[in-house]
Amino acid sequence: MKGYIHSTESFGTVDGPGIRYVVFMQGCPMRCKYCHNPDTWDLKTGKEVEVDDILKEYESYRNFLKDGGITATGGEPMMQMDFLIELFEKAKEKEIHTCLDTSGIVFNENNPRIIEKIDRLLSVTDLIMLDIKHIDPVLHEDLTGQTNDQILAFSRYLDKKKVPVWIRHVVVPTITDDEEYLDKLGYFIGDLTNVKALDVLPYHDMGKAKYQELGIDYPLADLKSIGKSEAIKARNTILKGMKRRLLEKKSQQNG
Repeated sequence: MKGYIHSTESFGTVDGPGIRYVVFMQGCPMRCKYCHNPDTWDLKTGKEVEVDDILKEYESYRNFLKDGGITATGGEPMMQMDFLIELFEKAKEKEIHTCLDTSGIVFNENNPRIIEKIDRLLSVTDLIMLDIKHIDPVLHEDLTGQTNDQILAFSRYLDKKKVPVWIRHVVVPTITDDEEYLDKLGYFIGDLTNVKALDVLPYHDMGKAKYQELGIDYPLADLKSIGKSEAIKARNTILKGMKRRLLEKKSQQNG
């Protein structure tokens, strides 16, 4: 099966466990104001490839990737669901660890056809790296162009299916860097039983050059990048919210 990809990376170290072969797929329905890959938004502007082409290239690096695997990112990989399913199914046949970096925006619990495909995908997915952009639905829509209803519903669905998840959250000054919302995010995460890691990333503006090349205005042109210390502080606030939720659940269970 053919799909559209932006590029690949043969030595990924931040896209899942171990050293990984990373496939950047085309297509995304969101327009995050801090997106550093705007060139992945349009589905068919990338390179058309076969699943077997990707796996063949992976095999050429396999000796260096023995503790890693394949990560599909983007863009939004689930925009190309059939291609993604075939890629992960064939990868599992070769005993390759599979990781999906997604926002979950395409999830729709009211569409049986989508749920059927998602279940098939999850059956061959070892790890989900789930990007939660903002916990507030109104501010999420302002930040990304989409509400977070389906994203949060997808989070709960993954919990129900017991799929291991790493939560990712970007700390953006004046937008997500707010104690109230960070606490609420932690409180939400604290109700999930399948979360294995929490990655809180500092906002950076390294994508500005791409916007200039594409002739697109960069929405956050006045914001400056922040450092690791701000991200650590935000992560601690999220963890406090998680702890609060866990303590409430424990109290309820004890009656």
